[in-house]
This record gives sequence, C-alpha cells and structure tokens, in this order.
Amino acid sequence: EDDARSRRYVDNAMEGARRAATLTHRLLAFSRQQPLSPEPVDANKLVAGMSELLRHTLSGTIRLETVLGGGLWRCNVDPNQLENVIVNLAVNARDAMPNGGRLTIETQNAHLDDRYVARNVGLVPGQYVLVAVTDTGTGMSDEVIEKAFDPFFTTKEIGKGTGLGLSQVYGFVKQSGGHVKIYSEVGLGTTVKIYLPRHTGEEDEATASAQPAGADGGLELILVVEDDESVRRVTLDAVQELGYRTLEADGATEALRLLDMHPEIALLFTDIVMPEIDGRNLADEAMRRRPGLKVVFTTGYTRNAVVHNGVLDAGVRLLTKPFTLDELSAKLREALDEG
Repeated sequence: EDDARSRRYVDNAMEGARRAATLTHRLLAFSRQQPLSPEPVDANKLVAGMSELLRHTLSGTIRLETVLGGGLWRCNVDPNQLENVIVNLAVNARDAMPNGGRLTIETQNAHLDDRYVARNVGLVPGQYVLVAVTDTGTGMSDEVIEKAFDPFFTTKEIGKGTGLGLSQVYGFVKQSGGHVKIYSEVGLGTTVKIYLPRHTGEEDEATASAQPAGADGGLELILVVEDDESVRRVTLDAVQELGYRTLEADGATEALRLLDMHPEIALLFTDIVMPEIDGRNLADEAMRRRPGLKVVFTTGYTRNAVVHNGVLDAGVRLLTKPFTLDELSAKLREALDEG
C-alpha cells in the first residue's frame, strides 16, 4: 500500500513537471526567447506529412481538408515548431467544433506590400508563404480576437487549458520574422493566417524558375476597379494573398489615370456594374490605350454588359460573385498566361 501511494505521488509529481515544462516552453515562445533552428522548409510537404497526426487529433465528426498551393516557395522556419503551431491551431479548431465540422489547412504564396505593412508595426514588405487554418466552429467576437494573443487569456473552462495556445503561435511567428492574423465571425468559424518569410537561397531560385505556368502569383501588377469600398478591400486582400501586387480605383476615371501612370500594369480586374462608366466601356477604352492589356470582369448580376442571351461574349473572361480564392487564382493566371 505504501508503495502504491509512493507511486501515485511520483506520477503526480512527474505530471506536474511535464505541465510546468510545457508552460515554460509556451512562455518562452510568447516572449520570443525560445531557441529556434530555422531552415528551408517545404510547407506543402510538412502539411501533407502531418495528415495522419491531425486526423488522430481531431474527432471523427470533423473532416480534414488540405488545399496545397502550386509552385509554393520554401519558407525559412523551424520545422518542428511549425508542426507544433499547426497542431496547436488544429486543437483549438477541434474544441470550437464540439458538434463536428470542417478543418481546412491551405498554403499559398503571398506578397505583403507597403500599404499592408504600414498597418502592422514591425512587419517587413516582401514575399511570404501563407499557411491558413480554417474551422467552421463557434467563431470569436471582436473583443475576444483583440485579446486572443495575450498570455493566459482563454475562453475555456478553468482547468481546461493554460490559455497560451495562440500566444505560443504569436511568439513563434514573430520570432520567425513573420505575421499572424485572425479572421472570425461568431457562429460561422475562424481563420488563422500565418505568413512566414520566403527562403531566398539558390535552391529556391531554381525552384521558382521551374514553377509551372499555372502557379499562383508571379509579381505582376493588377489594377482592381470596384466602386463598393468594402468589396474592393476584400478583393484587394484576396489578390495580394495570391502573391500579386495591386493598385486600386473606385471607378473608371481613376482607373484610366492609373493605367496612364503605370505602364507595368499587367491586368485590369474590374466590376461591370458601376456608376457613370461601366466596366465594359472602361475595358474598351483601357485596351484602346494599352493594346494587349489583359482583362478579367467580375459581377454579381446575371444580366450585364458582357453576357447576352445567357451567353458570354467571345473573348471575355468573367468571374461571377461570390467567388472563391481558388477560382480567382485560376482566372487571373489563365488571363495572364495567355499568349
């Protein structure tokens, strides 16, 4: 009996030590003092190799999906810590979906430009690898999002966690020279986007030159024209996440001015239904000034200036709203890669 009691004491002490060690690692990560061993990492290969582990982490009622970007750059990170971060986010997602749902892990090339960086202190403009983890769970309010990266903040019951989950993610990403952003809606779900610096060694220059033509995001400059400011903001974010540089205009007059000022604009991405001059007339004038300019139209209306009798006009590329990031990616590359 004494031996059994002693064993329980030892087991409890060991469990306490393990919890303390985990807490220490998380605190070090949050304070950005945890030693990392960064190296060139293929995030696609890393995510694919984690599929079995993640499925064991999730409950049977949660479906795991991976969307791996083509021609993905390597990122310069500690692979073991990146795995820990992805598992951490998967556990948070699982806990937010007690009745089941879908967990999606997506990778993309991304370019963070000066305009985006200006809103995020300490972030450097340039090329990044995006790893996004999305769940269809309970979501978070704006108040919760504001505190989500604070150490010891948690929405879980007492004793159910240290509250350092997202703090650990934040610490790792910042220590790696990256950026992390949360997007969430209560009742709909949450997306955590992690931007990790692109590795720019010789191997990756060769990899980049060998990318398939359909890979996302060269660094082409795309002019986005949309009169609705909120829609324009969302569209710009999506185009930038695909790795492109952007300019924006709220109508045809500003768009034509920018076209004249920036001969490097490779593609015009314009809404069709706009006040004063519609997208079709804008495109006609733009192509008169810039023969060979690529154009992609977008609209939420079934009856518009490029569709007649239910048939798309010849030679016109149209992306109907709402569209997914994959649909946007495919349509932009299709237009840009056309001879």
